[in-house]
Amino acid sequence: MVKKFFTIIILVSSISFAQYNGNKFMIGVNAVYTTSAKIFLYPNSSDVVLRNTSFPLQDIFNHGMYFKYKLSDDIILGLNTEIMTKTAVGPNLTVFSGNRTVTINVTDGFKLIPIELSIYYLLPFSMERYKFLMGGGVAYYYGKHIRNFGDAGVSSTETHIAYGIHVSVSMDYLLTDKIILHGGMKFRDPQFTVENTYTKKIVNYNGSSLDLAQDSFVSKINVDGVAFDLGLAYSF
Repeated sequence: MVKKFFTIIILVSSISFAQYNGNKFMIGVNAVYTTSAKIFLYPNSSDVVLRNTSFPLQDIFNHGMYFKYKLSDDIILGLNTEIMTKTAVGPNLTVFSGNRTVTINVTDGFKLIPIELSIYYLLPFSMERYKFLMGGGVAYYYGKHIRNFGDAGVSSTETHIAYGIHVSVSMDYLLTDKIILHGGMKFRDPQFTVENTYTKKIVNYNGSSLDLAQDSFVSKINVDGVAFDLGLAYSF
């Protein structure tokens, strides 16, 4: 009985991948939703509370593209990239206004470009048109801090490159022999430190001239949310 069960599993696995119609390559585009991220504005502070205080960012939408290659009957290699941008307004900056200090609202956020190399395993319970995959891999992350207020902004003078790992589960539905609807969920936790310099020292903000307390600052960006994606691919 056990032998018969495993024989059926093997047959289902081989038949299911055959239904990719012998195509070895796949190229696709997708829309990505990431639940959350956060920016640590004082990552080098000696005060542990201030060092761990973060500015939250929610509901991040972006687009991406990916390429896959069928290495064997049940193993697929994948290369994925995205352009992720998110900003929000918050009271994150203290400046000098005359002889007093005031806290003002600024637009804070980030831009992140991940490049992810993945390996996927086609699960044996996949069916003729429904393909279930589990995967994981390594990634390279490059990004910058975005901050705008009044007539000033920042430029990222140095980004400490980040590397990381990720795991994912996904499903492909074969709409036709070559067109595939893709959906998936990914767990990752990229984190990188950025050194930023203000574009000017005296800022015109809502009709007032404000003096910045410092010319530059260090921030740390952490995209810790779960990522969901939905897309279309072409196999050949």
